Amino acid sequence: MRICPVGSRALLLECADGAEVEDWRAELWRRREAGELVAVDIVPAARTVLVDGVPDPERTAELIAGWTARPAAGSGNGPLVEVPTVYDGEDLPAVADLWRVDVPTAVRRISGTELRVAFCGFAPGFAYLSGLPEPWAVPRLPSPRPRVPAGAVALAGPYAGIYPTASPGGWQLVGRTELTLFDVRRDPPARLVPGTRVRLVPA
Repeated sequence: MRICPVGSRALLLECADGAEVEDWRAELWRRREAGELVAVDIVPAARTVLVDGVPDPERTAELIAGWTARPAAGSGNGPLVEVPTVYDGEDLPAVADLWRVDVPTAVRRISGTELRVAFCGFAPGFAYLSGLPEPWAVPRLPSPRPRVPAGAVALAGPYAGIYPTASPGGWQLVGRTELTLFDVRRDPPARLVPGTRVRLVPA
């Protein structure tokens, strides 16, 4: 892990992989709750963790450098959200073919795996869900669709995701949900935040 300054009030932790990102995200959140870290926000991404709003970046970097992120810190302890999912996505048969199984088996694989929000991005409320085994990674579409409907459940690379609003997208569509994932009137607006456990339960 490498720590880099970002402006005058933030630090960026550069990690080796997504597992290390999750370890540091959970460790930093725990330290902040315990009063050992002063920061306005902790924002994980695919390979980095942004620690924003620190009063003294140099001193904070020294503190973090002296800490060790416990393996899988906080993993499995986040709140669980069950997302009722209708598995009728137009790319589901293609995903099943890639996995060399039939469609019912593909559905059981997805719905039977507990996922976790690794980070959010792309669009407000769009959560990148990790936890699918590496052999189940699927490619993005060669050309993105001009419009993917809100609530579409999809796979791309090692992640699953749910489109919170209608938007272009190149992920493989496997299902859909009626659950509202982003609402500016809610606090927090995003239903799925980093660390949340997610199950895509057949509706």
